[in-house]
Amino acid sequence: MKLTSKSAIITGAASGIGKAIATAFAEEGADVAILDINAAQARKAAKAIRALGRKAVAIECDVGQASQVKRAFAEAVAFLGGLDIMVNNTGVIRFAKVVDMPEEDWDFILRTNLKSVFLCAQAAARQMIQQGRGGRVISISSIHAVLSEPNCGHYTAAKGGIEAFSRTLASELAPHKITVNFIRPGATFTELTVPMYTDSVKRSLFQRVPMKEIAEASWIAAGAVFIASEDARYMTGQSLTLDGGYVMDGSLPSAEYCKE
Repeated sequence: MKLTSKSAIITGAASGIGKAIATAFAEEGADVAILDINAAQARKAAKAIRALGRKAVAIECDVGQASQVKRAFAEAVAFLGGLDIMVNNTGVIRFAKVVDMPEEDWDFILRTNLKSVFLCAQAAARQMIQQGRGGRVISISSIHAVLSEPNCGHYTAAKGGIEAFSRTLASELAPHKITVNFIRPGATFTELTVPMYTDSVKRSLFQRVPMKEIAEASWIAAGAVFIASEDARYMTGQSLTLDGGYVMDGSLPSAEYCKE
């Protein structure tokens, strides 16, 4: 039980990786507040966590809006009795080439994926500093913070921004014993991505990913548990890449350099 008696706020935790993180945290002893724009799904996720014997609350919130974040954090902290762990997980994606991209799509993705991290990390840091017992801020980035993704320039910009912002925040919060880290998932099965992983996409991925697998959301959640725990108490401003070797691999798929 790595997170016994800890309290966590997780955004976008009604489904996907966020839900998996909320579940893993509860299994490790944490109480959880789920902030999500989908109130009905958030309530279902909170109910499932309560079935594990932990406290959980669902709070409807558009985390790209400052007034809603302020209200949601006040409600969450009152319910939890404090805050030890903040997970910025909310993320959306749209597709368009930069030359064709509507300005409103750029604004929507940057507001939802990046501004939300600023608003929630700021609110969490203020609470943790006031408490004086340290804490954890974890954000879900992507391998596409460092790899291009054609037709997703707004998405890659937001994920790159999360990482740059996290490093600066880590420096600022270190004196308060608050660590700030981010996770870079590779291809991961979620409700959002399953329709994207057609047979042709999977064939291409398995050529590119050395482990020839697509991650389950629970595998990413295990990384979040590690960062949130005391095992990672001396780690800050860092990336944890969980991608089956996608980013590190420099080989040419199907190429043979020499014969044995």
